[in-house]
Amino acid sequence: MAALYGAYTLCGIVPSQNLTSAGLHGIKSERDQDHVLVTDSTRSVTLYKVSDQKPLCSWTVKQGQRLTCPVTYNSITKEYVAVSDHKVIRIWKEDEITLEKAFKATVSSDVWQVHSAPGADPVVLFRRGAVRLLDSILAAPQQTVEDVLAQDEILRWSTNLIADSQHFVIFTTEQKGDHFLYLQRLNPNSLQKYSLEREEPELSPLSFCVALRNKHIFLVYLYPNGHVYQSMVLVRGVGADDGTVAHTLPRSLVLSLSVGDGLLDSASALILDEAHVAVVGVPHPSAGASKDFLCIWNIHFQTLQAGKEMAGTIYGQLWSFSNKLFIPHGKSLSVIRYECPKSCLASALGKMRQAKSEDCKGPSSVPSWSSLLHGEKVPQSRKDSRKMRSLKTKSERCQSIEQMLELIKTGPVEEVQPEVEAYVAKLDTHDLQLIVGQLSSALVCRSSVDLSFYTGSLLSQLVQSRTLCHSLCPDLVLLTLEKRDYFLCQICLQFFPDIPEAITCTCLKAFISMTDGDSEIVQLEPASVSFMQTLISKDNAQPAAQNGCSPTSDKTEINEGDGMITKINRPLKDICPVSLNKAVLLNQILQTPYSENYLLPHIKDLSSHHAIVFLRYLQFLYLIYSQDALPQRKQLRAPTFSQVMDWVCLVLDAHFTVLVMTPEARELLLHLNTFVKSQVKLFSELGKIESSLEEINKMRVQKDIGQYSIEVLELY
Repeated sequence: MAALYGAYTLCGIVPSQNLTSAGLHGIKSERDQDHVLVTDSTRSVTLYKVSDQKPLCSWTVKQGQRLTCPVTYNSITKEYVAVSDHKVIRIWKEDEITLEKAFKATVSSDVWQVHSAPGADPVVLFRRGAVRLLDSILAAPQQTVEDVLAQDEILRWSTNLIADSQHFVIFTTEQKGDHFLYLQRLNPNSLQKYSLEREEPELSPLSFCVALRNKHIFLVYLYPNGHVYQSMVLVRGVGADDGTVAHTLPRSLVLSLSVGDGLLDSASALILDEAHVAVVGVPHPSAGASKDFLCIWNIHFQTLQAGKEMAGTIYGQLWSFSNKLFIPHGKSLSVIRYECPKSCLASALGKMRQAKSEDCKGPSSVPSWSSLLHGEKVPQSRKDSRKMRSLKTKSERCQSIEQMLELIKTGPVEEVQPEVEAYVAKLDTHDLQLIVGQLSSALVCRSSVDLSFYTGSLLSQLVQSRTLCHSLCPDLVLLTLEKRDYFLCQICLQFFPDIPEAITCTCLKAFISMTDGDSEIVQLEPASVSFMQTLISKDNAQPAAQNGCSPTSDKTEINEGDGMITKINRPLKDICPVSLNKAVLLNQILQTPYSENYLLPHIKDLSSHHAIVFLRYLQFLYLIYSQDALPQRKQLRAPTFSQVMDWVCLVLDAHFTVLVMTPEARELLLHLNTFVKSQVKLFSELGKIESSLEEINKMRVQKDIGQYSIEVLELY
């Protein structure tokens, strides 16, 4: 199945004042798929290296001017091409510091966009539909450009591609509610015009995208009612028409998405491969009317393959380069890696066997997937009986889920819990995720409105089935805090890969605020409790000598340079600033995935007291982890040393000013400063070792040195 992986922020964006636009003209690939040009809708364009998540160069036009289309890259001349104020074409190289020194040419007609493809000359698409090679325009900038479109026809969208060794510019237009597709072939020039079928009631497409497969151009477009259509154009079928006669373009419905109440206003569909389409701004089937989702759908089998909730406003823009999706939302441009394995019916239904091909045929009485897919003959009686059984099973399943949801709405806890457990146990693997999401949402909804109803153990079982995520049941974690079900909260943090940073910080506040009396009666996951018990036990505090030194539990030293900051003359178990169970829960917070840009604003909401308590606990973990005698027990869930240091830096970044002004935090800050310095020094030394090893590797040359030799290597 397709999958979406962790998101990270490439850059911040400045949305329009009415929050309907992300403020981006577009994103274009540069020299390779790891370099992209991000053009905002005002004055700037920035070159980013995606894998490093950092900007390399940025250029801005002066005040009063405006970039009016995405900047593109000429792979032949290694130059950038921009259009400002619709008519001024600018060309420059990467070493240019300012656009004022760039080459400029003012053309006679408004430019819609400049398109380029690797190894091909850039082409200019004018707002009235004319297409010219960039070189021919620069040779005579004031040449007359003809109007291809009718007077009341408006250009809506455009792109370009190389197909069958030919460069095509593809664009769509709108005229009095009718929509048209133009294909402009370059060298030799020819123009073909197609008319798109009307979508009732008078709806206009929200997005277009194209893909080339087997010398066919596929156009996919999304309407506000959730209908996704696909049309196919033969590359060799693009004739020499003048573009005045519009041929009707056949279409097929590939997806019919639920849009909830009303119509979509900011959504987009993007082709990923022949079987998968990414959709943004359309409600997730299990999340009600919320449209803040990015989803991958399989259009062959009409199945939702992956989904991810996006924080902030969705603007209906989506780009893809090198198996990465670029999506603006809220005030950020995020990059999300995706994977779309080859699609087949078996994998779509969760029936793919992990066996050798010769073992997959099975007995002759059981038809193989191949026979079902390719129509191999099966005796009619068996075929009919199998069809009846399939229809009966499907009918029973649909009836059962409706009964389960109705039972959850009205039944008592004693009846709901065993019935739901038995029903889930009988589910097929391919049904599990969707149905578990529906059941969990219904259980959480009932528990929120009915104070006498709560099925914590049942919800725990559903979470531990590993088919549930935060996006499918977004209110579950907050319900666990409301019910003080910290065991369920802990396993949600453990198993959910998509918990928003705001929820993570809410849990952090709740854990720190918990009284010692409440924490003592909490039942938590045994392995995590065992880890903390090991960490602060007396046996661990008195390790044997290692490497010629004998660290002790009653004297822990913290050095800064040649001077001593402090000595802690107490057992380590006595300096843990929080109770055992509270420490277990804080450990789970440290292991929860997050994005720093989203987490920092929520950490700032911690009170100074909570921040100090949390930092003291992180200091305790650092001291323990710094001992050579710390037992390495991989079977226990434990935060890593890097996670501890990352959270130290996060909390200090968010609260440094307040902590500096707080007297009781002064000594703590001195200690933490020492910790950070020691880590910086450690990584610096590791960097030196890495450089030395690289030099040694370069020095190693194959030489005939006989059977015996002594070689001396000197490291400086």
